[in-house]
Amino acid sequence: MDFKKFWAAIMASALVMFGAAAEPMGRMPASELMRLDEAPRGEVARPMQTLTSENSGLNPGYSVTPIQNTRPVAPDDALPNVTATAAIVIEASTGHVIYERNPDLHMYPASTTKMMTLITALEGNALDEIVTVGPGAYNAEGSTLWLDVGERIPLGDLLYGMMLISGNDGAIAIAEHCGGTVADFAARMTQRAHDLGAVNTNFTNANGLPDSNHYTTARDLATLAAYGLTLPHFEEICSAKEVSFGWIHDATKLLRNENQMLWLYRGCNGIKTGYTDAAGRCLVTSAKQNGVQLIAVVLDSLYIWNDSIFLLDYGFGRVSSQTLIEPGQVVKTLPITSGRRKSMQVKTAGEIILPVFADDANAYEIVYDLPETLTAPITSGETIGKIRVVLPDGREAAAVDVVTTADVEQKSFFRLVLNKIRGLFA
Repeated sequence: MDFKKFWAAIMASALVMFGAAAEPMGRMPASELMRLDEAPRGEVARPMQTLTSENSGLNPGYSVTPIQNTRPVAPDDALPNVTATAAIVIEASTGHVIYERNPDLHMYPASTTKMMTLITALEGNALDEIVTVGPGAYNAEGSTLWLDVGERIPLGDLLYGMMLISGNDGAIAIAEHCGGTVADFAARMTQRAHDLGAVNTNFTNANGLPDSNHYTTARDLATLAAYGLTLPHFEEICSAKEVSFGWIHDATKLLRNENQMLWLYRGCNGIKTGYTDAAGRCLVTSAKQNGVQLIAVVLDSLYIWNDSIFLLDYGFGRVSSQTLIEPGQVVKTLPITSGRRKSMQVKTAGEIILPVFADDANAYEIVYDLPETLTAPITSGETIGKIRVVLPDGREAAAVDVVTTADVEQKSFFRLVLNKIRGLFA
């Protein structure tokens, strides 16, 4: 029997046994919560106050006992118990940084690389494209989907497999399908990352296996994650807890997401775990609560779940959602020329809701792009301008249309001439 298929059969049996012990309704078994967070050898790890849904953003029914950080941190660090070498929390829509530690330090990203593989594939290809698996994918090292040479699988299925269980073979198959070669696809990934502002990043492969020239930063990963959430299908793939496909080589046909934050943390909607000996434990997490979308990144972390919970709790405690523009809000009254009425109120066609930060870094500028006058005829609900909210760096954070509120007929030709004559003798 082919060794790879033999090993797949063993793994399938293990998955069946694991599934039988799992808690109902897709919950992450309590015994699995800290599976990747064993204390490093030779270090004394002291328990801290247990986190629950009462004192943290954890979902009801879950609790995690954090371990005190044994690594040195700066004396002014706001989160000394975060163990990651590099970390950051940003608000996604504005890019506002709420917390950072070594945010621009070059680090190995491990499988968080696959987030950019997903972005690049989604931007250039359709989910229903059929990928033919080649020998490069079959011979992939590390975590695997157990793909066989010659298999024909929809691109969308492989993207799920790559993001949920970190299939390195899936990443290679995707790269070869979308870019011809892994190297060419990685070059595209790098260029696109730079275009998006992640300028301290360089990719040499699509799966994150160690390479001295394959690096990124916590800030760059947060930037890419925030962009990814704006793309169709990105969030639905990254936030999926379980999916099943007929081509999977085990009895369950099931893929179960390795990102335990999807079970643990309220509002979590992605994104990707990562681990290699060179990179350490890495995690990019996104979570949305009360209209606020945060991104947390930890690189080379001793305890990725603890660290991510601390970061998100800190972030959500320092940002809130505020309605800047109400729907139907009267903007101003504009004069009307050539109409049967002299003026009209114009109003907003929607609302603008943006985050407000506890550090008072709320330097939004509201710009009114409106005409000085209206000219009849006018139809009610006609868009005549916009209100834009602009960030300090000039980026537009949000915009809403401004519309008319009534129909206005144009004056007759005779009345226009009469008014002109009256004006001459006034």
